[in-house]
Amino acid sequence: MSNYKSINLQEKYNLINEHWSPKIIGELNGQHVKLAKIKGDFIWHHHEEEDELFMVIKGTLFMDFRDRTEVIKEGEIIIVPKGIEHRPRTEDKEVQIMLFEPMTTLNTGEIKNERTKENLEKI
Repeated sequence: MSNYKSINLQEKYNLINEHWSPKIIGELNGQHVKLAKIKGDFIWHHHEEEDELFMVIKGTLFMDFRDRTEVIKEGEIIIVPKGIEHRPRTEDKEVQIMLFEPMTTLNTGEIKNERTKENLEKI
């Protein structure tokens, strides 16, 4: 993974074969740039110390909060502030997202369970 070469997102997405398993494609200023394919509902969680930026590359993401749902379409982003409980989800179609998060961020936030992904693969 070189910081001096362009990164073709579609080529990287073609390397991802499972849902809800983010892969690292770059690093900048203490942040990981991650790609993921998602489908269905994730878990309710929050991140005590980290904000998260979700960018939808393909499809439509639904971000549930306890008081509302935000709809994020292709080419749009949502920033979830630290401490805010949320649940990303999709309808029946696969969605491709890009995430910008501090390197310490776990995908399940303060919850550790079978969906927690630690030691993410770099692609």
